[in-house]
Amino acid sequence: MLIIILAYLGGVLTIASPCILPVLPFVFARSDQSFVRSGLPLLAGMALTFSLVATLAAVGGGWVVSANQYGRWLALALMALFGVTLLLPRLADRVMHPLVSAGNRMNDRLAAGGKQASMGSSLLLGVATGLLWAPCAGPILGLLLTGAALQGASIGTTLLLLAYAVGAATSLTLALLIGGKVFTMMKRSLGAGEWIRRGIGVAMLAGVAAIALGLDTGVLAQISTASTSGIEQKLLDRFTPSDSHGATGAPTAPTTPAATAAQNGAAPQTVADISAMLTDNGPMPSLDGAVQWLNSPPLTAAALRGKVVLVDFWTYSCINCLRALPYVKAWAAKYHDQGLVVIGVHAPEFAFERDINNVTRQADKLGVTYPIAIDNNYRIWRAFNNQYWPAHYFIDATGEIRYEHFGEGEYAQSEQVIQQLLREAGARNVTTAISQVQGQGGGAGRRRSAGYFAGNLPGIHAGGEFRLRTGGK
Repeated sequence: MLIIILAYLGGVLTIASPCILPVLPFVFARSDQSFVRSGLPLLAGMALTFSLVATLAAVGGGWVVSANQYGRWLALALMALFGVTLLLPRLADRVMHPLVSAGNRMNDRLAAGGKQASMGSSLLLGVATGLLWAPCAGPILGLLLTGAALQGASIGTTLLLLAYAVGAATSLTLALLIGGKVFTMMKRSLGAGEWIRRGIGVAMLAGVAAIALGLDTGVLAQISTASTSGIEQKLLDRFTPSDSHGATGAPTAPTTPAATAAQNGAAPQTVADISAMLTDNGPMPSLDGAVQWLNSPPLTAAALRGKVVLVDFWTYSCINCLRALPYVKAWAAKYHDQGLVVIGVHAPEFAFERDINNVTRQADKLGVTYPIAIDNNYRIWRAFNNQYWPAHYFIDATGEIRYEHFGEGEYAQSEQVIQQLLREAGARNVTTAISQVQGQGGGAGRRRSAGYFAGNLPGIHAGGEFRLRTGGK
């Protein structure tokens, strides 16, 4: 029961995260109509569709990816059609008849008060919204998504994802009820009904364009999500056994003065300080689980001996990952000739991120030229016992993991680790200068941001198994 409550609370907090912004125009398009006949079926359709699609993503089959892709494009077309009817109902009816007029009829049925038709059309818009909604996977949702991916589709995963979606629908319900009253007052006092209608139409079309062109994640990466992630992390910490973090891959307590200073925000300044932070965390796991490699032939741990390796777990719609990416790219370019190999392990959160063509396009758009391992089956994720997006593993020339960093921040410290590992590998003239990178969003310049957490929730085992936890791994 506790895990369901936490999933629900994580969904409630979604209203305060930036990733809800692209779909808000879709939700508020009918805020001046009856909530029971319009808002409620729309939110129900959104919640059910999101939980179903997220569950099917755990299946991982090609048909699931294709179905999700076609569904998203169909949803975008439907939303664009509806946005045009709100913006230019008369002109649209003349130019795009009969398709747009069909959209008008669907909207007019709701305004006329026909119960069956209005609820059906609102439910359809809710389904479309659910297909397009890609919430910021904070600590709680990140855990649910990876738990579903690792365990596979089941009734349990669906219920947890549904609890999250219902939580989001709850907060949106309050926003709809308040917004509906405000819109009604504005229409009555200012006679602004037509302008409000057109404004929502413009917002809907802007949202459709942003999602279709992939602009939403770039914009959202500029907005801080620290407030909601912090609250979620506190909820998890409250119900997480304190002794389980080290076993499951979360940051362990510092054991040296240098590590303590670094964790408290002071980046080490000397080679001795950095050396004191580096420990032996075991050999680099196998990379054999990748279903495909981009920008490189398949790489192996054995072939990488003699190189300093940075393994970056990321996914292209992860806001935290996008904020860290400029630093990773800068390190890859700056230290490549001195023996650094950066490997991006792309572990998907959502079904559309499993499409390798999507990953290829986004990697090219983001300027990622270093090797990318497509980890659609989470085999590399499991091998590293990883639990975060983003997560950085620093491996020395002998193949040993010497340092780990989870989430955003502490970029100067991470770069100093790279420099020290290169020195240990025999690289000459390794600079001590820190790269000057233009950071993005709330994560830029912060000491640490937790990133997208994917473990340590009571009821979900680190390997993805849903069960009651009483402590430890």
